[in-house]
Amino acid sequence: QVQLVESGGGLMQAGGSLRLSCAASGPALSRYAIGWFRQAPGKAREFVAVIGWSGSTSSYADSVKGRFFISKDNARNTVYLQMNSLQPEDTAIYYCAAGSWSKVVNGYSYWGQGTQVTVSS
Repeated sequence: QVQLVESGGGLMQAGGSLRLSCAASGPALSRYAIGWFRQAPGKAREFVAVIGWSGSTSSYADSVKGRFFISKDNARNTVYLQMNSLQPEDTAIYYCAAGSWSKVVNGYSYWGQGTQVTVSS
């Protein structure tokens, strides 16, 4: 059983930056890609970014490309989402997930609890 614990969310003014963390534990972590998703009130959960366990490959949603950057620290089994130039439309609960390389929710087997990101104008 893979467990994921998220942290780093909070309140930020537009134009600011936050870094989210996803600490992973459990067996065979190297088998999994780690994705970030977000869900705003009244909206479906949507893909943000994904990284392979090796850290050599990554992909981003068009809405965050050039602003958000996914990375990982294998020594700490932690994946990060660096969020720059934040805008109010980035406000959502952010989730990390472990699974096969995918841009859809169903591609992931394990999920963190989510962390709230709120961006004010």
